Amino acid sequence: MGAGPGLIVGYPEYSGSEIHNSAALLDGGVIRANHRKSCLPNYRVFDEKRYFHAGTQPTVVDFRGFRLGLLICEDVWEAEPARLASADGAELLIVINASPFEMGKQAQRESIVRRRAVEAGLPCVYVNLFGGQDELVFDGRSFVMDASGRVVMRAPGFEEGIFPVEFGRASGGRVVPHPGAIAPEPLEVESVYRALVVGVRDYVDKHGFPGVVLGLSGGIDSALVLAIAVDALGPGRVHAVMMPSRFTSQMSLDDAAGEARRLGVRYSVIPIEGMFEATLAALAGEFAGRAPDATEENIQSRCRMQILMGISNKTGRMLLTTGNKSEMAVGYATLYGDMAGGFAPIKDCSKLLVYRLAEHRNALGHVIPQRVIDRAPSAELRAGQKDTDSLPPYEVLDPILEAFIEEDLAVDEIVARGFDRVTVGRVLELVRRNEYKRRQTPPGVRVSRRAFGRDWRYPITNGYGR
Repeated sequence: MGAGPGLIVGYPEYSGSEIHNSAALLDGGVIRANHRKSCLPNYRVFDEKRYFHAGTQPTVVDFRGFRLGLLICEDVWEAEPARLASADGAELLIVINASPFEMGKQAQRESIVRRRAVEAGLPCVYVNLFGGQDELVFDGRSFVMDASGRVVMRAPGFEEGIFPVEFGRASGGRVVPHPGAIAPEPLEVESVYRALVVGVRDYVDKHGFPGVVLGLSGGIDSALVLAIAVDALGPGRVHAVMMPSRFTSQMSLDDAAGEARRLGVRYSVIPIEGMFEATLAALAGEFAGRAPDATEENIQSRCRMQILMGISNKTGRMLLTTGNKSEMAVGYATLYGDMAGGFAPIKDCSKLLVYRLAEHRNALGHVIPQRVIDRAPSAELRAGQKDTDSLPPYEVLDPILEAFIEEDLAVDEIVARGFDRVTVGRVLELVRRNEYKRRQTPPGVRVSRRAFGRDWRYPITNGYGR
């Protein structure tokens, strides 16, 4: 038996032609026990049945005076693995997890583990991963429950650390955890913001980028992304670029400059008017006899992309995309324009959530001008343009999108919530028509129950509604 601590390490176990999702208990350089995960999730972001074979046996091991039952993540979401471990003599369940963050997830985790602890009559240690991987952020928040399902220790979220827990025996010999520090659960908006910061930081750092560049428009989306980038990487690694056109208001110019100044980032102003005029001149023959429309608006967005990608290529800084989930859902964005980039921090944040996040960030230190939050949102790609020229108000749009995308509700069910049927039909048609755009967006942090990407399996080519 080793003198130091034992370690439980998750790893892919190769056994002949099979691969198992396994956890080994190491002690003094010796594998004391090995557990093969028996419940393989195959829904939403999880595809484990594509790669792994399920284990079939419980794993219970005597370790320093305790009989430990080892479980892996999804094992605790089903009743059978904990029941089998208890039947095999386990006195304490230890579950290692790679459970990604989403809004409301911690309450769901604790509810499930409480059920298992009570069913098995055993205390449970739930240990969760921390850090970002592509669109997933693992938020930690490890905790310990006693056999009655009471939380007796909870680690803080979004922090890496070692959080000791002690166990002893009650008078009847039952294993009981000693009470420890219980980190309070933060407000949902704080958790989302911290997830976005971790997601950006780890994506940039783990890929070795020296920093990021982003377009700063004077609108709320880019202002929020700028604040997230600075909180994730520090101001010295962030470059903000304002690219005004003939339609850019003085308010946008002033607010963008103020945001950059408050956050202390490098700030460049590079007008696109010359590029825009040159492109229109080159296409004049092709456009002859056709009235201006969204084509000219998209050209401006693609001019900006050329500038930002040029800076990205030359400096090695990754381009952050600033679009939100509401825009991505209905295609209110320009392919190869403002959708271009390496990472999209707020891709899974609805417009209404963006406003909440901006208010939260300002409560920590006022960096986003209040009039950016208060003004009517506009892409400023034509004179007097507002988002509501093309879309329902976000107070209407976002609940419809959430009902359809995250709750899988049908038209009749959404209408029953008080929404106009014509509006619902129009919104869902926009979602359907713009799948081809969403397939070409960069990855972004997942914070909702269903994000576009691995969560969302929707055909580009279909006959729905025809």
